[in-house]
Amino acid sequence: MHIQEHVPLSQFTTLKVGGAARYLAVVTSVEEVEQVRQFAQQIAAPVLVLGHGSNVLVSDEGFAGVVLVNAVKGVVSTPQTDGSVLVQVGAGEDFDQFIEHTIKQGWWGLENLSHIPGTVGATPIQNVGAYGVEVSSLIESVEACSLTSGEHKTFSAGECQFGYRESFFKTAAGRDWVVTQVTYRLRTNAAPVLDYRDLQTLAAAADKVPTQQEIRDEVIRIRSAKFPDWRTVGTAGSFFKNPIITAQQSKELLVQYPDLPTYPQPDGAVKVSLGWILDHACGLRGYCESDVCLSPHQALVLINTGESARFVTDFAQYVATVVYEKTGIAIEPEVRFV
Repeated sequence: MHIQEHVPLSQFTTLKVGGAARYLAVVTSVEEVEQVRQFAQQIAAPVLVLGHGSNVLVSDEGFAGVVLVNAVKGVVSTPQTDGSVLVQVGAGEDFDQFIEHTIKQGWWGLENLSHIPGTVGATPIQNVGAYGVEVSSLIESVEACSLTSGEHKTFSAGECQFGYRESFFKTAAGRDWVVTQVTYRLRTNAAPVLDYRDLQTLAAAADKVPTQQEIRDEVIRIRSAKFPDWRTVGTAGSFFKNPIITAQQSKELLVQYPDLPTYPQPDGAVKVSLGWILDHACGLRGYCESDVCLSPHQALVLINTGESARFVTDFAQYVATVVYEKTGIAIEPEVRFV
């Protein structure tokens, strides 16, 4: 393991901005995670953990500590007697490539999450979800290492405290833990999830149960039409969370915006489509300031072509202000600010 100094973080994030890390190390094993932890303690420096940097905005000042780039790999599967399979995956594995692997193996569950950037280790942190599926419904356990004590712990799904784009690992206490492995429980029998509106055409058109590959192809087609390619364009995908508001707030908004898509939640709250609000209530789809824009194809997606994180931050604040003025909703970023 090599610890580098003064490394620009723009090359480690999909928004393609950010100042330098004082120190940076790419780790490929749990043992190397421990080495970085000890190094950071010796110099009394904070640690920032990155995977592919697809959900983070690093400031122009950079990070005055140690950046740990998680590249721990490995995939091990164990068939179960109930027709499921437990798959242990290193946190540094590319998530979309892993999904492609599950389809080749005939393991059902993750196909709706195709074409989402990032690593496997990010999925429990963010409780990644799309097209009617969240990883919280598929995660059996998460292995992690404490940056403070070096303790290794296996977190059950319940201990992960999953919520909408939330988990224990996004809390102040949870950020002390480096995810090193995720275990998914996938199914070996056909189990398509086609309830989401964008996939209902696929469900209606099929005279048989669609294959995993057909679902993956359709999801990739839909996402490619909405989202820019994160490998070539500065973006973090959906920059903001879809707001969850009270039933009363939803009722009042529907009076003003009767076409607003709403999604009732089990606890009585209502999730609303921020993409629709940005487009129809705020008129911000395709809006640009300097080198930062909201996508003309999907207003929830922020695109950056410049080199300044400050412009991205200012732009995001402007968008949040407009949404609040139009709807009274205080929106939250899905992206982590560093």
